[in-house]
Amino acid sequence: MEYTILVADDDEDIRKLVRLYLENSGYRIIEAVNGTDALAILNKKNFDLVILDIMMPEKDGLETLLEIRKDKFMPVIFLTAKDQEIDMLQGLSIGADDYIAKPFSSMELLIRVKTLLRRYIEFDNKNKNIIKIEQLEIRRESRQVFVDEQEIMLTPTEYRILELLCLNRNTVFSIDKLCENLWNERDGISDTSVMMHIAKIRRKIEINPKDPQYLKTVWGVGYKV
Repeated sequence: MEYTILVADDDEDIRKLVRLYLENSGYRIIEAVNGTDALAILNKKNFDLVILDIMMPEKDGLETLLEIRKDKFMPVIFLTAKDQEIDMLQGLSIGADDYIAKPFSSMELLIRVKTLLRRYIEFDNKNKNIIKIEQLEIRRESRQVFVDEQEIMLTPTEYRILELLCLNRNTVFSIDKLCENLWNERDGISDTSVMMHIAKIRRKIEINPKDPQYLKTVWGVGYKV
């Protein structure tokens, strides 16, 4: 499996060094030049791990981490200078998983990344019975859906559509792709039927179905959570 890692640091040389070390070990790397840039990228794409420099312009690493932890749970490693111990401790207290002091060796970086990813994947696999996205919660074992702690009654088909989209958050599913994943075939299932299911789900889970918070339409492509 290829893991995708976001590296946010305003120092281009540091970004290049981290990219070199990690790409040589098979990881896919995306770069951000500051915290604002990192958050914009994170809103468009899912990542398996984030590496954040603490001292960055516009938004520093601490501010960026606070924003990340509002709705994202991937592991985060801080890059720190040797004189940033207080900032490092603060970062760990608000949700960072580990830190690496500059200068660092390739071996230290790789071991910390590999260890965190293994720990995260093991934890994630144990906890996939509950999917929580903001105020939307799906309890897969009992097939229950809650919004703001209020249970929402879905039909089996509506539940399967919502579960699939939530398990693949930010992935856009065309109607054909939904049919392929849910029914293993396309025959006998019209576009209108799928669109009606989507509309019914929205009426049940959204405060304003015309301006959905969860189940979005990507015009000309399909749907995503």
